[in-house]
Amino acid sequence: MKRIGIAIGMVLGAVWAVAIVLLPLRLGLPFIPPALAIPAAFLIPGAVMAMMIGVLAARRFFNTDLIDGEAAASGTRAQIDERVLRNTTEQMVLALLVWPFVGFSLGGVSILALGIGMAVARLLFWVGYHVSPPLRSLGFAASFYPTLFGAFWAVWIWVN
Repeated sequence: MKRIGIAIGMVLGAVWAVAIVLLPLRLGLPFIPPALAIPAAFLIPGAVMAMMIGVLAARRFFNTDLIDGEAAASGTRAQIDERVLRNTTEQMVLALLVWPFVGFSLGGVSILALGIGMAVARLLFWVGYHVSPPLRSLGFAASFYPTLFGAFWAVWIWVN
């Protein structure tokens, strides 16, 4: 049953990726220079990441077992937050490496859509992980797949 839930999340994440990358290109939105859009695109998921850091810091402050920076005990809410923050850091590093190319290839509106989509998806991942670990698959896929699909689409445009 877990695998079915994870598979559904992955499929929905793939649909999300196609929508996030292609919809801005099809809507005829105004041109935004990539040099302006790229910093703004990172600001939105950066705010979500700052919230994650703040929640984890508060958990550490109010827990004597964690206040000195120890790893959280297995299965605790703090451990889940550590995992979410670690995965979000990985996703954001990948985005930092890929999104500028996507922005300059597809335009500023596309990268803003990636940023908004990443923020929403990371919140879904965080909530899903706390509710039931298999539910995190949608948030993970909706974060990871748009970055990959955007990169592939940008490369496709460059070679054609």
